[in-house]
Amino acid sequence: MRLSDFWRLMDDEFGAGYSRTLASSLVLAEVGGVTAEDALNRGTPPRAVWLAICNMQDVPPERRLGKDLPPKDH
Repeated sequence: MRLSDFWRLMDDEFGAGYSRTLASSLVLAEVGGVTAEDALNRGTPPRAVWLAICNMQDVPPERRLGKDLPPKDH
């Protein structure tokens, strides 16, 4: 997962404003007891951070892959 995908999933699930607040304030035990921002800055893979947030916030499995995106025109 790319970092841009992480932020898209965060914005889709929590809203653009709240996703940034959540990333900077929610401490995630699964990634070392730091915030999502700190974990990402330390080099933790975005997928691991996303899944830790999902677990902490009880995001249902069916929403962990994000919204279906329409195909891009070539």
